[in-house]
Amino acid sequence: MKTFGTPLSSQATKVMLLGSGELGKEVLIALQRLGVETIAVDRYENAPGQQVAHHARTITMSDPAQLKALIEAERPHLVVPEIEAIATPMLQELEAAGTVRVIPTARAARLTMDREGIRRLAAETLGLPTSPYKFCDSLAELQAAIDAGIGYPCIVKPVMSSSGKGQSKIDGPADVKKAWDYAMAGGRVSHGRVIVEGFIDFDYEITLLTVRAIGANGKVETHFCAPIGHVQVSGDYVESWQPQPMHPAALERSQYIAKAVTDNLGQGLDGDSTQGAGVGVGLFGVELFVKGDQVWFSEVSPRPHDTGMVTMTTQWQNEFELHARAILGLPVNTALKSPGASAVIYGGVEAKGIVFDGVAEALRVPNTDIRLFGKPESFVKRRMGVALAFDADVQVARVNAKLAASRVKPRAA
Repeated sequence: MKTFGTPLSSQATKVMLLGSGELGKEVLIALQRLGVETIAVDRYENAPGQQVAHHARTITMSDPAQLKALIEAERPHLVVPEIEAIATPMLQELEAAGTVRVIPTARAARLTMDREGIRRLAAETLGLPTSPYKFCDSLAELQAAIDAGIGYPCIVKPVMSSSGKGQSKIDGPADVKKAWDYAMAGGRVSHGRVIVEGFIDFDYEITLLTVRAIGANGKVETHFCAPIGHVQVSGDYVESWQPQPMHPAALERSQYIAKAVTDNLGQGLDGDSTQGAGVGVGLFGVELFVKGDQVWFSEVSPRPHDTGMVTMTTQWQNEFELHARAILGLPVNTALKSPGASAVIYGGVEAKGIVFDGVAEALRVPNTDIRLFGKPESFVKRRMGVALAFDADVQVARVNAKLAASRVKPRAA
């Protein structure tokens, strides 16, 4: 962007987010601090991001006709996908017609919306190390893939889901049907298709936040945040910390893999990933498995990552501010401010309009902060907030973040 207009005026710079959960909410806040007019879109009303945006719109984003009608009516300068369940072929059509610019590109949104597109890109096109895998369209195909070489234990995931939904580990033949049924129930959009992955005996897994931003010379530069370690349970993040100590060779390999993937995803219609305002810019969450100095690619999201919420206490510019700056063509700073950690606050109850007890007690834990997302409905395992902690010792920060999170008690009103 060369200039920034005043929101709600004819000169406004308008950005539309497709998906307005807790991550989208923070992106919207970062955009508004830079004077951008924001449009928050989600599948249900009063989503967290809709509560802070200039405009709230509720549609079925996987419906091509609804998506096209909304974009043509609003005419945003940028469309920023924040979830997977979007009619990405329509985004490609609108981008090709010059109707709108998609972040990072409509092609990237399509490739990363399901695990098949991004896994085939990483393993088969780019030749990057990944776990062994097969895609299966039936329970029989799943069993055959396991028997033919994937083996036990293995991981089964829907081709499209988020926050670990539908993901499970199979330890033996008795678990196969249960895993298939769980994957079918957990996918964002029912494709009847799964990926089964051979199990990698890794030491730890990281998220490497990778930022593609326009440099002073007008060309795209790649920046890396310090690696984020995290714990997942059934594929769902429960705590994260930054920085994760790594062997120098492992960090170098991680950055190489992340750059290879994001360079490819940054390619526009003309295949150029290095220069011009039309290339794919923004923040990417690259997930990697690490054992010693060995690294395997797992997944990538072309947007802020849930494990990256820790950056709200660890970095001078958190992941949401980095994403906002990069997509607007502004300089970025990925420097670490302090080691720190995050821990998830779950709903714990099935209810609408819940209340939270213990917030003051949580904030009495040294060097902590709390974010409550404002989701209108709670589920037992729905992420309703996050506790943040900083400390010179990352292990102390982890303990304090988990302690603060444990003191927040959601309950039905």
